[in-house]
Amino acid sequence: MTEVLLADLSNPSHAHAVVFLLNEYAKDEMGGGEELSAQVKLNLISELAKRAGIYAVLAFVDQQPAGLAICMEGFSTFACKPLLNIHDLAVLPDFRGRGLARLLLSRVEVLALELGCCKLTLEVLQGNQPAKAAYRSFGFAGYELGNASGKAEFWQKKLG
Repeated sequence: MTEVLLADLSNPSHAHAVVFLLNEYAKDEMGGGEELSAQVKLNLISELAKRAGIYAVLAFVDQQPAGLAICMEGFSTFACKPLLNIHDLAVLPDFRGRGLARLLLSRVEVLALELGCCKLTLEVLQGNQPAKAAYRSFGFAGYELGNASGKAEFWQKKLG
């Protein structure tokens, strides 16, 4: 049996599943290939819970944690409405090919509509073809304003 739900971070089994799934994702090549630090594992749930506008969606298969989407509310100044960014989306290797990514994305979309969001956003690595295919099949596309400006790029500057 598959269950996809909005996590309650005060529920110990949900909190454990979030940390477990994010750690498994971090260890995957597409997640950086390194386990989360002890500090992150210890503090992730309390830090997430402190922040408004952060949501975790969990997928369980036969009561086993199988997939995760961590989303963060942002704001579109051009639309003057909230947006929901899918910051992390992962399905454990043993559960891939069962449609869990689509179920997670569907639940995230319902959440975004409930929040009055104008769009969903996410980042994906250029070489992650399976994820790109899943996102395209769900209706995602690269962001661009017009041909003259080109496609948007996701950049970062690490601090500290």
